[in-house]
Amino acid sequence: MALSVGSTAPQFTLMDTSRTPRSLSEFAGKKVVLVFYPGAFTGACEKEMCAFRDSLTKFNSVDAQVVGISVDSPFANKGFADKNQLTFPLLSDFNREVSKQYAGVYVGFAGVPGYEASKRAVYVLDAAQKITYIWVTEAPAVEPPYDEVIKAVA
Repeated sequence: MALSVGSTAPQFTLMDTSRTPRSLSEFAGKKVVLVFYPGAFTGACEKEMCAFRDSLTKFNSVDAQVVGISVDSPFANKGFADKNQLTFPLLSDFNREVSKQYAGVYVGFAGVPGYEASKRAVYVLDAAQKITYIWVTEAPAVEPPYDEVIKAVA
């Protein structure tokens, strides 16, 4: 079943950069911005994650939590977070189950046969974890409309 605005966000538990299990349910009561990105250390993903980092005060001012999700390992996500000074959680969906449940995956990402990466997508959830905004792109190099995301959270 495809997710749509108004539906309840599927629950999940994924490892963060410290290999600590983090569940969506721990953010209940806050707005949540789920940012699916194809790959740590790739050009568009670096720009995207840094744009969210640079907008954290706007998200914090409306009690919203940004959470990044990719198929990268916790180790790669840790290096990516350290390099880019990302202070919001980056979660590792290495088995691709959550990515497939939400936005789907790019098959053969970056020309690598058989490699599946999270599609670039943004989901905004309200405090009750209902989906209030969805943006998904089929083009991995396309970044989300940041102003639109900020508006959706506010």
